[in-house]
Parts: sequence; C-alpha cells; structure tokens
Amino acid sequence: MRWILTADTFDATEAHRIGIVQEIVPDGEHLDRAVEIAQTIARQAPLGVQATLQSARQAIRAGDAAAEAQLVPTVQKLFTTEDAAIGVQAFLTRTTADFVGR
Repeated sequence: MRWILTADTFDATEAHRIGIVQEIVPDGEHLDRAVEIAQTIARQAPLGVQATLQSARQAIRAGDAAAEAQLVPTVQKLFTTEDAAIGVQAFLTRTTADFVGR
C-alpha cells in the first residue's frame, strides 16, 4: 500500500523483498530464465497444471475454503487419468514422463 499511496520508486531488490517479484536475474538474462521456467512447466502433466491453475484462481475468486473443498474431488479425478498412470510408471522406472493430457 505504501508504494500505491506515495508513488515512491523501488528497485528489484525491494520488489523481491516485498513479494512483487519472485526472482531476480542478471541484466539481459530475464527472457532466458522465463523460457526455462515455461519449459519446466510444459514438461509437467497438463491436466495437473490446469487443475493447479484452476484451484489457484478459485482461491483468489472465492477464497481458500472454496478451493480446498474441490481439492479431494479434483485429485481423485486426476488419479484416474492416463497421465497419472504415465507419471507413476515414470517414477517407478526412473524415466522421464511423456504426458499426453488424458
């Protein structure tokens, strides 16, 4: 609220400290880091990523309790997917999962 009300400026270190940014990278490396993060997310099970985003959005819109109420049914549904079986198999065989989004 301080910065909204005062229009004071702040640097990246302060933005990180107050939680506006999650990470600081050296000058010129921001795009590479963003792509690296995006690639990490893209390797995850798409249905799991979608469920996580949906839960986070619901928590913002309707509160934590509403998101928590949907957690168990959502996880139960995800456990029945082809991606869940692929993930378990990859874990057991210590291989990389190749998720299909089903």
